[in-house]
Amino acid sequence: MQTVRHSEQTLRTALISKNPALVSQYEKLEAGERRLMNEAFQPASNLFGPITLHSQSDWITSHPEPPQDFEEFFNDPYRKTPSPEKCCIYIQCIGSLGNTKMISEEYVKWLKGYCEAFFYGLTVKLLEPVPVSATRCSFRVNENTQNLQIHAGVGIFSFARYGADFYSSHYKGKVKTLQQKSSSDYSVFDNYYTPAVSSVLLLRSCKTLTHELGHIFGVRHCQWLACLMQGSNHLEEADRRPLNLCPICLRKLQCAIGFNIRERYKALVRWIDGESADTPGVTPKHSREDNVNLPKPVEAFKEWKEWIIKCLAVVQN
Repeated sequence: MQTVRHSEQTLRTALISKNPALVSQYEKLEAGERRLMNEAFQPASNLFGPITLHSQSDWITSHPEPPQDFEEFFNDPYRKTPSPEKCCIYIQCIGSLGNTKMISEEYVKWLKGYCEAFFYGLTVKLLEPVPVSATRCSFRVNENTQNLQIHAGVGIFSFARYGADFYSSHYKGKVKTLQQKSSSDYSVFDNYYTPAVSSVLLLRSCKTLTHELGHIFGVRHCQWLACLMQGSNHLEEADRRPLNLCPICLRKLQCAIGFNIRERYKALVRWIDGESADTPGVTPKHSREDNVNLPKPVEAFKEWKEWIIKCLAVVQN
């Protein structure tokens, strides 16, 4: 195992910058916010630690890329910044999740609430779910795994690959009959197997969803500290990646969106505790038999909630 450890001065510069204007911007943050972010370069911090690499297949080793500090992020002319006219995240569900419509709709609502807390201050809207055929995407059956693969040309987050047995030979979603399908025949997706909803599946989904949305705001892969924005090559590495942003990436996202860190953390705790974070918006239509609230499986978020509470203690001290 290898540890990626940076000097205190390197982390300080990556977070605050040496540019007088950006230093001044940092100094205008609330004292509690600065106190939390300064944990980035505290060697004895119990909130933020170095990145650990477990094998040559881990992302940083196999995908060398230049690190992005705050100054480089701030000066990126292509990064997206919300405006009063464009301040909404849209979630489009393709196909269903779980073995009933109710489970599928509840799961996406949980993701919506999590996104609203994570990207605090932005509105998240759910678009009506569509079948795979509506995307007009090409697809294939992987010859090695016999799993279905969609080729979209855009980012599509697959829930299936986060099922407990997706990579095993016993995975129930394997296509049993390998037959040639035309590009317009999507019948192979009819009644396709979907993994059971679990707390671990929800946690993995929240990680991937917020990681990819972070890229939309111009936050590149993190190479400073253990962070949600680290790249991952495989499920084991993705599971090691934390749910939280390191201070450097947190400052980037705060700069892009403009949230108060204390209120954002409180919103995340409310989501874990089961309190609704929904805001009025476009939501899928529900049938009469679907008017049942399923319990949100948040057991896997317990340690993260404890971590957030520690951060709140630092911010509010």
